[in-house]
Parts: sequence; structure tokens; C-alpha cells
Amino acid sequence: MKTRDLDSALRVFREKGGTLRTRDLIASGVHTDALYALRESGQIVELGRGLYRLADVGEAEYPDLAVVAARAPNAAVCLTSALSYHDITTQIPSSVHLAVPRDSYYRIKLSIPVTVYRFDPKTFHEGLETHRVAGMPLSIYGVARTVVDCFKFRNKLGLDVALEALRLARQRKRVQNRELLRYARLLRVEKPMSPYLQAIE
Repeated sequence: MKTRDLDSALRVFREKGGTLRTRDLIASGVHTDALYALRESGQIVELGRGLYRLADVGEAEYPDLAVVAARAPNAAVCLTSALSYHDITTQIPSSVHLAVPRDSYYRIKLSIPVTVYRFDPKTFHEGLETHRVAGMPLSIYGVARTVVDCFKFRNKLGLDVALEALRLARQRKRVQNRELLRYARLLRVEKPMSPYLQAIE
């Protein structure tokens, strides 16, 4: 039997990091009546459809990425959104850039603007890291892989975005050329990247 006790519901929220999906709360033994009562009383706030956060934990550092972590766990944050997360761009993404393996069906319906890219399934997991956002795991590409991806998608993003990412990654994250070259070979962009890597060395 599901509990309608609000204190029990709040305890579950705190134990799970402050952000929960409705189905996770139900799986933890809390009735939806308790969830709606907490929302009406202002003790929790709705981040997106079926996604709630404790009001007293303050604004999530990455609210859009918290929505992605909760509602698109099989997608990976990539390109400009990953650059922004790693603080190696001056770009402000107008939508969250997500990668999914090509030839796989992923229906991503979120309450935030999203741009979906289809990556090669053979290299999809290369350079993928797991970070925690609002208490939930989030798949996001690491710095070196993201810089190389920007060169791969330079015709869509612009070469200036890729060059800025390369420069800032070298300055702020101390990314080495050999690490960048490894991903450049893997993603078959070594030839267009090499002159810029030599220039920045």
C-alpha cells in the first residue's frame, strides 16, 4: 500500500538527491496524492512533465540537463552543450545538443528545446563520461572527445566554434594533442584537424 504521508514523501526526495520522477516516487512506495499535495503546498517544484525537485534545495545548477538526466537517460550530452558544461566555449546553446546511436529509435520528447544528433554506434561510447546533475546520472562527452566532435560537425556548428573549443580546452583543461589526435583518428577528422593542432602546439 502506498503512503500518503507528506513527511515520508519528503524523506524519499532527500534520500534520492532532491530530484525525482513520478514513477521513481511511486516505486519508493509514495502515493501520487502525496506528490500533488507537496506540489500544491510549494514544497516541491515541477521541472518538467513528471519531474519534480525539492523547493528548498534551490535552483539546480543545470536545470535543462537535469531534465535530460531524468527523461532521456539513453542520450548523451554533446557538442555545444557539452562545451558549455565543461566551460570551454563562449557560445550559449539555444537548445540542448544530444547524441543517440545512429539506426536506433529514440523518441526524445522533453519540455525544453533539444537538437538530436545521430552518432556512429561503433564510436558512440568512446569518451563518454557520467556526471551527476541534480542527484541523477548524466551521460556527457568528455573535453577531448567534444572538441573533436565539434571539428566533425564544423559545417553545422561553424569552424570558429571548433577552434575556440580547441584553444580553451588547451588553456583551461590542459588537454594534450595526443589525446585529441586519438579521437581525431577514431572519428576520421585527423586531416582537417592536424593543421590547427600543429599551430596551437
